[in-house]
Amino acid sequence: MDGESVRIAKDVLSAGAAAKICLPDGPEEFSRALYRRGSRRPVVLGDDRALLRTVTLLHREAAAGRAAGGGALALVPIGAPDRLRTAHALGVPPGTVAAARAVLDGVVRSLDLLVDDSDGVVLDRLDIPAARTLAPAPPTVWDTCRSLVRTLVRPAPTALAEPTHRLRVEADGVLLCDVGTPVEGLTARALGGAAALTLVPAGAPPVHVTAHTLTVTGPDFRYRADTAVSGPVRRRTWTVRAGAWGLTIPAPTPAATA
Repeated sequence: MDGESVRIAKDVLSAGAAAKICLPDGPEEFSRALYRRGSRRPVVLGDDRALLRTVTLLHREAAAGRAAGGGALALVPIGAPDRLRTAHALGVPPGTVAAARAVLDGVVRSLDLLVDDSDGVVLDRLDIPAARTLAPAPPTVWDTCRSLVRTLVRPAPTALAEPTHRLRVEADGVLLCDVGTPVEGLTARALGGAAALTLVPAGAPPVHVTAHTLTVTGPDFRYRADTAVSGPVRRRTWTVRAGAWGLTIPAPTPAATA
């Protein structure tokens, strides 16, 4: 989709290191290339989805005792800005040249993971619900046309009720809310060996807690793990894995001295 950025990244990386370039045709070939990396450090050219896929594979590799060359990786962000929010939130610089140079000269930042009981991972942020229209993909042109026709033939509602869930939420085994309490939202971020949780009951102030495990139970619900939408599920448990992976970011700039 962006051959020029890929070319620039390859030129910068190859000029500063012995690089082996792989252009996989699909997910299976991508997985094989990653597993056969040996002692090489993987550098991903792509967006948040590519980063999430890579970390998920590395996590499963480590869980199976097949880890090779450590869990550190680097990313050169290529894609639309709205598909790179997770990468930038984790410290990857914008711009192909700056990110490629950081791969060569940067430092590895140790990061936590939120790992669920189906072996899925969250790199930065978990949301339940993530948005009013929590969907895995944007509508196609045909979907948009059909929506327009429905709008023309049937008046649209003047107001929409705020979305809520009926969820049972437990943090480290402590009950935060039960299904009798409507919930507008729940977010979690793993940082410093624990997860920072924010629960928003309908019509009540947010509840902020820190925990190592989070269990959510309730009627079929969906959730967003970074950019990936999953579900519906009726129960899911997330556990913090401290220092489970490493991401190369720019080295800190020395503080100016008088």
